[in-house]
Amino acid sequence: MMKPLYNAFIRTHHITSRKKVQRLRHAAQVLQVDFVMLRFGGAPGLMYVESQSEEAVAEWVAAVHSLRYKDYRCLRKPSPVQAAEFGAQADANIAVERLGDGFHEIYSVAEFGKQIDLRGLRDWWQKAMGYKSE
Repeated sequence: MMKPLYNAFIRTHHITSRKKVQRLRHAAQVLQVDFVMLRFGGAPGLMYVESQSEEAVAEWVAAVHSLRYKDYRCLRKPSPVQAAEFGAQADANIAVERLGDGFHEIYSVAEFGKQIDLRGLRDWWQKAMGYKSE
């Protein structure tokens, strides 16, 4: 039986500091977080974290908060992943296009959204961003 995954989603004004990104990368390694994706560059700054440990996700979110990002908002607090199931007819390219475990920097909101979609979290993300009503 697979262990459940936990995730969280954070929005900030922007993510441009390489020093802060290095601290987040280090925190992810120390906490053994499975997957982190940042939207780096201009506004908005987006961060998605996923792990088999709810505690690791919560501690990584706390590490982000401690860096005092402008307009920090944890839009989705650490909780079990509520991914949509992909059926047997799922696109074979998903496995190729979807980012694997690790720490990833994305440079556009469109690419960030695509990666969220490939994880089966489109509705979850759109509601968090305010693109859809709850």
